[in-house]
Amino acid sequence: MQLTLWTYEGPPHVGAMRVAAAMEGLHYVLHAPQGDTYADLLFTMIERHNRRPPVTYTTFQARDLGGDTADLFKRAAADAYERFRPQAMIVGASCTAELIQDDPGGLAQALGLPIPVIALELPAYQKRENWGAAETFYRLVRGLAAPRAADTPRLPGKPSCNLLGATALGFRNRDDVTEIENLLTQLGVTMNVCAPLGATPGDIARLGDADFNVVLYPEVALPAAQWLARSFGQPFTKTVPIGVAATRAFIAEIGELAGLDAAALDSCGESRLPWYSRSVDSTYLTGKRVFIFGDATHVLAQARIAAHELAFAVAGIGTYTREFAREVRALATELGCEALITDDYLEVEARIAQLQPELVLGTQMERHVAKRLGIPCAVISAPVHVQDFPARYSPQMGFEGANVIFDTLVHPLMMGLEEHLLGMFRNDREFHDAAGASHLGHRTQAPVLPVRETAVADAPIIWAAEAEQELKKIPFFVRGKARRNTETFAQARGLAQITIETLYDAKAHFGR
Repeated sequence: MQLTLWTYEGPPHVGAMRVAAAMEGLHYVLHAPQGDTYADLLFTMIERHNRRPPVTYTTFQARDLGGDTADLFKRAAADAYERFRPQAMIVGASCTAELIQDDPGGLAQALGLPIPVIALELPAYQKRENWGAAETFYRLVRGLAAPRAADTPRLPGKPSCNLLGATALGFRNRDDVTEIENLLTQLGVTMNVCAPLGATPGDIARLGDADFNVVLYPEVALPAAQWLARSFGQPFTKTVPIGVAATRAFIAEIGELAGLDAAALDSCGESRLPWYSRSVDSTYLTGKRVFIFGDATHVLAQARIAAHELAFAVAGIGTYTREFAREVRALATELGCEALITDDYLEVEARIAQLQPELVLGTQMERHVAKRLGIPCAVISAPVHVQDFPARYSPQMGFEGANVIFDTLVHPLMMGLEEHLLGMFRNDREFHDAAGASHLGHRTQAPVLPVRETAVADAPIIWAAEAEQELKKIPFFVRGKARRNTETFAQARGLAQITIETLYDAKAHFGR
């Protein structure tokens, strides 16, 4: 077991909460000790829900372990039904309560409640949050979904579909659903059910009425979509519509599944990303090295956008979603870089420090790492903080999502250029480092930067503070290369510290 400050995913029962909090009329009874009820904060403080998640905890304490904790669970489940009157209930145990082995599923069934009760077996010490969300959604679909009634006619020219995979706490899930619903309406496809987000148990029962399924987030929806394909013969989409090229491919796939005229679909939607990426203001970003890390869905999509739609050079990609490691490794091979499959943020930090990219795309953890390393960063994946659940409309999918992504990826680099221009005037009477903000009317001293250590090969290289300051005068878009060259130069000569003289010697060496 390893102690860690940050974690990319919580235990699987948090994934079950994400499904329950996304739905209406579903209640989750969780066998959990006092102290495991922190997850409420995820929804009310991080995602800013206007209601608490529909979860009832048994909240047993240490003194209860000598008594009947099973009876405690049964009372909690019965009370939850009487108080909330849900259409269906899911029951399970947290990672700590799993050790007691009270069998919440069997205990809940013994109550004889007049609603469907679905037991969740979520092995907390082998699996993680996304798997828990996928398993919960799969169990709900398998327990509640029914095939299309034999007397329900299929209307010619009126195809319908389900949108699967959006949950609470998902990265921009709410806006993605709106964007894809609008796109499908333009294509002439009717929405049957969106689940889990916004669905009721009754809606889950109607999943079989659709002609096909749209898998928005494979980490959550793929097992359920595969079961619906086997059981009800419903095909499902394989393309995630993030980016212009992927959205076009998604439209073509929808046309094939829905039996629509593909030629007539070409005029649906438009994005400003292709023109922006060819404009004069963007071409100077061509070839900039980017490192991408996050959940598999967004990493795969963002890497293709970076490489093929914005002409960045992908220096490395990685994911904490081990279930999709094969797909991430395959794309890394295609892009000529190395894949990093890990859930240890320290490994990710070390890889970023080694590669020294011009831009980092990642989670809130990579945002902090990039800040320490002085590299521009944009957040493209969960886990995220409250600022990544904006009040504004900000999808990732579809054509408007492509516009949002262009801004997300390019603006940090644009701001880096602005900072470089300010740096050029650092000795100016008004703009030098010791000058305070002109509108505040006072002066402040520039902060003293700490000595920086960077691991190169087997030897640690220490940057002196004055050398670090001098390095910052180099334009940001070549600063990473200058750092790598200088560290290589110092290591080859056995230097333990990089001074200003070392920096200039390295510049002269590589300038020959």
